[in-house]
Amino acid sequence: MSIFKAYDIRGIYGKDLDEAVFEKIARAYAKFAGVKKVVVARDCRKSSDSLFAAFTKGLSDAGVDVLDIGLASTPMSYFANGTLKADGSVMITASHNTKEWNGCKLCRAGAVPISGATGIKDIEKLVMTGDLGEDAAVKGKVTKVDVSAEYAAHVREFAHMKRPLHLALDFGNGMGIAEAAAFKNQTMLTYDSLFGEYDGDFPNHAANPLEHETLADLQKLIRDNPGRYAFGVAYDGDADRAGFVDEKGEIIPMDFITALIAQDLLKTNPGAACFYDLRSTKAAEEAIAEAGGRPMMSRVGHSFIKAQMRENDAIFAGELSGHYYFKANFTAESSSMATYALANIVSAGDRPLSELVAPLRRYAQSGEINSRTTTPPAEILARIKANYAGKARVFELDGVSVDAWETEGWWANVRMSNTEPLVRLNLEGRTKEIMEARRDEFLAQIRA
Repeated sequence: MSIFKAYDIRGIYGKDLDEAVFEKIARAYAKFAGVKKVVVARDCRKSSDSLFAAFTKGLSDAGVDVLDIGLASTPMSYFANGTLKADGSVMITASHNTKEWNGCKLCRAGAVPISGATGIKDIEKLVMTGDLGEDAAVKGKVTKVDVSAEYAAHVREFAHMKRPLHLALDFGNGMGIAEAAAFKNQTMLTYDSLFGEYDGDFPNHAANPLEHETLADLQKLIRDNPGRYAFGVAYDGDADRAGFVDEKGEIIPMDFITALIAQDLLKTNPGAACFYDLRSTKAAEEAIAEAGGRPMMSRVGHSFIKAQMRENDAIFAGELSGHYYFKANFTAESSSMATYALANIVSAGDRPLSELVAPLRRYAQSGEINSRTTTPPAEILARIKANYAGKARVFELDGVSVDAWETEGWWANVRMSNTEPLVRLNLEGRTKEIMEARRDEFLAQIRA
């Protein structure tokens, strides 16, 4: 598969991409985006330093000035893009992928992402054809800039805690360590950490909070110390995603976190729009409406969500993958803001997080079920659409969604993966019996 993906550029270092490829990508990005000043950051992977050097060389040769913010989280790169008034930003990372991988996330000014639909495919074409432009008469300068203190202060402005809390944080040896600068030397929020040393080999576990097994160490820490922690947080490799566990060490579904944070933000932003992704529990939509907000459904993928947020002046969005987007952070992710947001909520009263989450456990969810089929995915989606047309509300925001909630108490979404050759099913019912019956019905059609 191509390294030019729907949301970023990503592949196995030394096999799919190397320094020569990155230099070409930099030249293509400079030509396509017309940038003159670009923020470039990198994660702690072993290959990131040399790929950074190659990318900055490509930009410099094209006459682009580089603002090198060094080792940073992806949210920090977005913040630097906006505050330094750059024409764009590049984050060298492979996010939650294992150590063999690397890649980059590309943005325009204001941290507006470049996706497959808005430029990555154009950049791929320039790289493949070698149409990279001529060397500039004057090379661009590379200037080191440290934004860590400013970013930490920016995040702390988001905090309004009512009482002190002590947390458990699992950095997974990744860039969550950089995000944690916002929590250091604070009296209202203190923490104990797991795997708080940078190590691009990720020796303890994958830095991917979507995989429940990667949360096992965090759960054990909390369960071995009852009453010590208000909740726990695990960050992914570039720290643009976060997974949460409650004071008992139980994993909290990420759409529940979306609902909680939205409810809190709506207290000071009444009537504002908040997005939930279309795979989220119906309880998230209901919770936003109950708090006086405008619940709006988003498609999957950060570039699409950020565009929808800007179009609707939304204050917040949450994605089932653990991305939490804040208008206050250039409509981009901030895992440390999400951590403070949950701390704000828990500290506002004397109820533990498990009790705050309990009212959201209203319905029965299938979870995301992946299927590999010999039938082209597009044919499967067309079959689903035809089978339910006229029987329920059918729409195509992302894949095919079927909504029979008001009449029969269930909804379903079937979509193709943007990163793997899979068909994904998410389904929810008012009861477990409804969910299981409809789940099996859809899987039979998908796998026929």
